[in-house]
Amino acid sequence: MQILTDTHIKFMSQRKIAMLISAVLIIISIASLAVRGLQFGLDFTGGTLIEVAYPNAVELKPIREQLHNNGFDDAIVQHFGAANEVLVRIAPKEGVSNADISTRLFELLRAQNASVENRRVEFVGPQVGEELTETGGIAMLAALACILVYVALRFEYRFALGSVAALAHDVIIVLGLFALFGVEFDLTVLAAILAVIGYSLNDTIVVFDRIRENFRKIRKGDAIEVIDSSLNQTLARTIMTSFTTLLVLIALFIFGGELINGFATALLAGVIIGTYSSVYVASSVLVAMGISKEDLAPVKSEGAQQEEIYEEV
Repeated sequence: MQILTDTHIKFMSQRKIAMLISAVLIIISIASLAVRGLQFGLDFTGGTLIEVAYPNAVELKPIREQLHNNGFDDAIVQHFGAANEVLVRIAPKEGVSNADISTRLFELLRAQNASVENRRVEFVGPQVGEELTETGGIAMLAALACILVYVALRFEYRFALGSVAALAHDVIIVLGLFALFGVEFDLTVLAAILAVIGYSLNDTIVVFDRIRENFRKIRKGDAIEVIDSSLNQTLARTIMTSFTTLLVLIALFIFGGELINGFATALLAGVIIGTYSSVYVASSVLVAMGISKEDLAPVKSEGAQQEEIYEEV
C-alpha cells in the first residue's frame, strides 16, 4: 500500500454525487422493506425445525421438490454440518399443530428415502418469536443511542450526528438488500447487523480522529480541504482493513454453507457499505452542518500564552 501513502484525492468534490447515490439506495431499501418486508426466520416467526440424517450425501433439490409438491411450499431445506445431514424449517400453519407438521415432514422424507434418520425436532412458539423481534429492535436502537452519546462526548455534536447518519445509512441499506432479494432474516443476521454497526463506527472514529487532529494543526485551507487531507491520510488503513476483512467473509460466504449464508451476506454488504459511508456519508454530514476549525480549536485559559505549531499544506 505504498502508493496510497501520498494520495491527493478530492473526495468532498464528489460528495453531492455520493449523497445522491446514497439517497437512491435508501429510497429503494425503504420501499423494499415497506412492500416486500423481511423474510423472518423461525427465530422470529416461530415454527417447526427437523434435522434428519442420510446414510450418504444427498442433493437438496429433490428434497425441496418432494416437500413443495406436497403442500410445504415455504419449506427451507439446507445442509447442516455435513453433506448427509439436512435441516428442514417450516413456518407455522394455521389450524395445524407443530407435532402434526413434523410428523408429516418426516413421512414425506421417508417416502423418498426409507433409510433417513430423524435426529432432532424443535418447536419455536410464536410468543418467543415476538419477544425476539421486539428485543432485537430495542438492542439496535439502544446501540445507536449509546453511539450518539459517546461520539458527542468524545468529539462534538456534529461528529455524533455524522456517525449516526452513517450507521443508519448502513443498516437501512443492508436491511433493504435482504428485503429486496428475499434472504431469510434470523438471529445470526441480526448479530451481523450489530457487527456492521461496530465495524462502521470504528472506521468512522478513525477518520474523525484524524479530521479533528488536522483541524487543530493545519493553518491553510478550508474545512473541505482539511477533510480531504484527513481522508487521504487514512485511506491506506481503510483499504487494508476492509480488504483483509472481506477476504475472511468471502471464504465464509463460499465455504460456510447455507446455514451461515445470511450472516456472511450481511457482513459482506455491511463492510462494503460501511467503508463507503465512513468516507463519504459521515464526512459529508460534517460539511453540510458547517463544521469549521473554530469549532474544534482548543480552549485557551484567559491570559495564557500558548505556542501553536502549524503544518503547511
